[in-house]
Amino acid sequence: MENKLTIKTPGRYRLQYRGVHCLNCGHPLDLSDKYCPNCSQANSTKKLTLFDYLEEFLSNILEYDSKLFQTLTALLLKPGKITREYIQGKRLSYTNPFRFLFSLAFIYFLLMGLENDFENLNINTGKNTIDTAELKKEINSIEFKNEQVKKNALTALDSLKLDRTIQTPISQQDSTILSDPEAYFNSLNQESYFSRLGSKIEFFRTLIKKDSVFTFEETESKYNIPKIRENEITFRLSKNIAKIKERPESFLNEIISKLPFATFFFIPVFTIFVWLVYIRKKYTYTDHLIFSFHNQALLFILLIVSYLVNKVFNIDSELIFLLIFSIYLYKAMRNFYQQGRIKTILKYVFLNFIFIILGVVAIITLLMESIFTYS
Repeated sequence: MENKLTIKTPGRYRLQYRGVHCLNCGHPLDLSDKYCPNCSQANSTKKLTLFDYLEEFLSNILEYDSKLFQTLTALLLKPGKITREYIQGKRLSYTNPFRFLFSLAFIYFLLMGLENDFENLNINTGKNTIDTAELKKEINSIEFKNEQVKKNALTALDSLKLDRTIQTPISQQDSTILSDPEAYFNSLNQESYFSRLGSKIEFFRTLIKKDSVFTFEETESKYNIPKIRENEITFRLSKNIAKIKERPESFLNEIISKLPFATFFFIPVFTIFVWLVYIRKKYTYTDHLIFSFHNQALLFILLIVSYLVNKVFNIDSELIFLLIFSIYLYKAMRNFYQQGRIKTILKYVFLNFIFIILGVVAIITLLMESIFTYS
């Protein structure tokens, strides 16, 4: 029996362009198949024209916009319910939670990077003294009702001798290290582990800054520093810290660029605690992870809106939007896990406490990793 198409389809999906096997995966097809059931590629043997390409491009955009609108609406108006619908199989109507969260995190941290002008941090970098002349200039530019007050302030500034006070301790420490680097370094072995690490970092910092040491091999040949892992690590940290002090703007921008990716290492770890708290519920770890993705996406939406409100109205609205998120999160937990108020409140407080602890650990880890790998 001849397989005929009863519904007219325009463009490259017309019957005359249908094939009997998929051009992508080779799966056998009927002429009524608009898409391959195996790989979802369009069943068309017609070569793409410019019009066909633009038509598909626009349809994909409209389809994504439709999903995006439905996802935003459900996320804002149905706390927790969007996750329930998604894990129950209603996925075609919503955007992928992982991609959605990643896009929002990227947009937010991009805005933060554009907003913060770190170039000012490079001003006066590397100075160890306070410019007394500049301070005097600032004081003289201020209009005092009583001129005697201004004179007293200038006299007090001279008496403090800030240039000497700031510079002298640093010079003394550097001179102690540089007078006999090998003996000074050996004396550090008497200190406790963490104290020794800090002292070694300061030791290598001085050599890098004052003696133009660039590689660890130079410290071996010039000062007989043993080539052990601890010494190599502290030298590398010292070298990177020196670079960070020279270019703090570049370092902070590098950290901000890593934050979207750090988010996706942090959330899966936090979700383990969510899974343990609700271990009696018949949800898989992935179900809890999707719940976490949806809630974090809402948080980034609120942060982006807060940023825009701040820019337009010149106010600080972060606390208001964080309060809104706190209420939203409680509602989401109630709706998704279907537990009573008391249990939900106790788990809400516990999970937020864990979230803060993990957040601090994640920030410290990211900071240390960035310092160690900075180049």
